[in-house]
Amino acid sequence: MTIRTPRRAALALVAGGGAVALALAGCSAGGGGGDEGSGEPVTLTLLADNSESTLGPTQAIVDAFNAQSDNVTVEVETRPQGAEGDNAVKTRLSTGEMTDIFQYNSGSLFQALNPDSTVLNLADEDFIDNLSDTFVSAVSTDNGVYGVPMGTAMGGGVLYNIGIYEELGLEIPTTWDEFIANSEAAKDAGYAGVIQTYAETWTSQLFVLGDFYNVLAADPDWAEGYTANERKYVDEPALAGFEHLQEVFEAGVLNEDFASATYDDGVRMVATGEGAHYPMLTFAIPPMVENYPEAAEGVGFFALPGDGPDNGLTAWTPSGLYGSATTEHPEAVKEFLAFVATTEACDAQTEAVGAAGPYLVEGCTIPDDVPRSVADMLPYFETEGGSLPALEFLSPIKGPALEQITVEVGSGIRSAEDGAALYDEDVIKQAQQLGLEGW
Repeated sequence: MTIRTPRRAALALVAGGGAVALALAGCSAGGGGGDEGSGEPVTLTLLADNSESTLGPTQAIVDAFNAQSDNVTVEVETRPQGAEGDNAVKTRLSTGEMTDIFQYNSGSLFQALNPDSTVLNLADEDFIDNLSDTFVSAVSTDNGVYGVPMGTAMGGGVLYNIGIYEELGLEIPTTWDEFIANSEAAKDAGYAGVIQTYAETWTSQLFVLGDFYNVLAADPDWAEGYTANERKYVDEPALAGFEHLQEVFEAGVLNEDFASATYDDGVRMVATGEGAHYPMLTFAIPPMVENYPEAAEGVGFFALPGDGPDNGLTAWTPSGLYGSATTEHPEAVKEFLAFVATTEACDAQTEAVGAAGPYLVEGCTIPDDVPRSVADMLPYFETEGGSLPALEFLSPIKGPALEQITVEVGSGIRSAEDGAALYDEDVIKQAQQLGLEGW
């Protein structure tokens, strides 16, 4: 199957306003190298998180760029993941100490970086026309466009072990009750019904964030109302995501080590058949297949089921690559970012790590022989109304404590109602800092 993503194609994502936590390790601003205007060699530094799903495509792009560049060289520096690192990114930007180029989320998390002051504006660059409107909207403000996509569009749903489903005669669930029933059947057969990996707190958010398709299906104006302080997570339909966390804990279907298991453990468990379901973003697919080749045909994917008649996918645009406003080499940075917005860069990523979904760069394609889980995801993007954007692409509001709250709810420490109410309080300060009306 070949997917093309012209600028005007939204891939069933609404072009509106992950979830994956970001972090930072130190590096001085400005990279290195010579005088940009003199033709002397210039060395740029790119800061990216150290997750396998990020480093693979990042290094592939950098290697392809360096191979064809005459006098600009890009070097990759890694940083850890996590909420602490997210704060460090903001600190480095606010103090003017960021590297020449950095990798970060698109959407609401990006908006919190104060990009008009801290990020290099690309609005006047021709290569922005190569990008889908969907992605551009996720890296823009009223005053500028700031990033190019690294990786592919993603879905938030459930990776499932096909062998367990075949052994137990299970069918793909389209309702939450069916999902719980399948999870209980897997647990009764000796498998983890639902894999959770709370040692890395960001992984705990999927039942809440991935349920947003179902929220929009029930209330299409929910994101707008939320931004205006007229909708709350403590109320239905948004409460359902927190309730799902509580329900899988109370059903006793989790892996026994859910409190100490890591993301890598979760990927291993679903790939090798230790567990039936792992709620996760589809960026996990390429490294999973790389480390566990049997997962290419042994792991499938479905959208997070809801309680209504419709079933569809909550979708994320990929993370972006951005230039720092304080770089000493803005033209060299733009030369690199222009390369990222080409089919050559897409092909380099696909060759290195495979494709976990459709690219958002004009002319980029993905191969026919994608893993089963990617093939399962693509129809959601290809069907009208089959995918809707995650909340972070429709609203600038995302509280910093969500991943800690979802761990508490998913561990039985706090009820769904209490967790949702606490999160409603958590977002108030950010909404006020953003100057939103109604807060």
